[in-house]
Amino acid sequence: MFGFSDTWQLIINTGTTIVTFLMVFLIQNTQNRDGAAIQAKLDELIRVSSGHNSFIGIEHLPASEVEEFRRKCEAAAKQHHRTRRHSRRNDVHKA
Repeated sequence: MFGFSDTWQLIINTGTTIVTFLMVFLIQNTQNRDGAAIQAKLDELIRVSSGHNSFIGIEHLPASEVEEFRRKCEAAAKQHHRTRRHSRRNDVHKA
């Protein structure tokens, strides 16, 4: 359509491919840095709050151990919900 030779088309195609890969790596690097910054902030919130300090740094553990932490948290949340619901029921009966 524009009369470019096959050589120029190959050069332009190669150039755009290289630029695309570089942009993907740049975006991925930015996301990794953002993730690390967010993780550091969450770790600090855990450290200064009443949260369990054992959760700090779990992102470095193998996936199976992280999954075990998740299961424990889920079970604790369910237990807390049951206890709270039971406590509210008792408060209603007392009133």
